Amino acid sequence: MNTATDCFVLHNKSTIPCLGFGTWQIPDGAAAIGAVKEALKKGYRHIDAAAIYGNETSVGKGIAESGVNRAELFVTSKVWNSERGYDNTLAAFEKTLADLQLKYLDLYLIHWPASPSQFADWKTINQKTWKAMEDLYKSERVRAIGVCNFMPHHLEPLMQGDVRPMVNQIEYHPGQKQEETVQFCELNSILVEAWSPLGTGKMLSNPMLSAIAAKYRKSVAQLCIKWCLQNGVLPLPKSVTPSRIAENLQVFDFTIAEEDMRAINRMKYFGGSGLDPDRVPF
Repeated sequence: MNTATDCFVLHNKSTIPCLGFGTWQIPDGAAAIGAVKEALKKGYRHIDAAAIYGNETSVGKGIAESGVNRAELFVTSKVWNSERGYDNTLAAFEKTLADLQLKYLDLYLIHWPASPSQFADWKTINQKTWKAMEDLYKSERVRAIGVCNFMPHHLEPLMQGDVRPMVNQIEYHPGQKQEETVQFCELNSILVEAWSPLGTGKMLSNPMLSAIAAKYRKSVAQLCIKWCLQNGVLPLPKSVTPSRIAENLQVFDFTIAEEDMRAINRMKYFGGSGLDPDRVPF
C-alpha cells in the first residue's frame, strides 16, 4: 500500500481503500460535518459510520458538502443491536441511507453479535440478521457486507449462508491482536478492519511504542496505523483536529522493520476497551 486510496480486495472482488476515517465519538452537528469535510479534503476516500454513533445525518452532510464525487467514495454503516432480525435490519438500513443522503452503501455491517450471555437463540438471531444483509447485497443496494466484533464461534453459523462475510471490524491495536479471530478471518478470506487502532489514545504514551516511533521520526499514532497495514489489517483512525487528520494519512513513506514489528506483535494486552462480544450488556 502506497497511498490511502490503494485498496484491499474483498473476496467478492470489490475494492476498499486501505485507510478509513472513523466517525465514532465525533459529536453530531458542526463537529461531524467539519471533520468529514476535512478528511475528504485531505485525501481520505473511505468513511466509516454507524447508526448508533448518532451523527449519520451530519456525516451525510459532510459528504454532500465536500464536493467529492460519490463514485470516488467508500462509505460504511452498521446495524445496531436493537435492530437485529430480518425486518428490523431492512428498516434500519433504509433509515441509515436516508440519514446519510445516499442511494447505496459500499459496506454494511452487523455492529455486534447476539451472544449466548443474552440470548438462548443467539445463533438464530444472528442468522436472521445476516439473511437481511444477504438480501440487501443481492439487491445491489450494498456492495459488500460483513460484521463487527464477531469471534470465530459467532462467524461459523454465518458461513453456512448464501454469502460469506467479507469484512470483520474488530478492536485491534498493539496489545490487542485478537489472534484467533484474525487467523479465522484470514483462513476464510474475510478482511479484518481495526476500530480504535490507537486504543482511544492509550497507545500514545506507551514508552516502547514511543521509542520505536522515534526511530522513524514518526508519531506513535502513525506507527500504530502503519503496524495495522503491515499486518494486513485496515485501520480506521478518528480525529477532529485538522493537523491530526492529515498526520494519520502520512504513513506511506516508511516501513517498520521486521524486528520492530515482532516487538510490537509480542506486546501483552494493554489499552483495550475491555469489551467482550460474549458479555457486553448492550
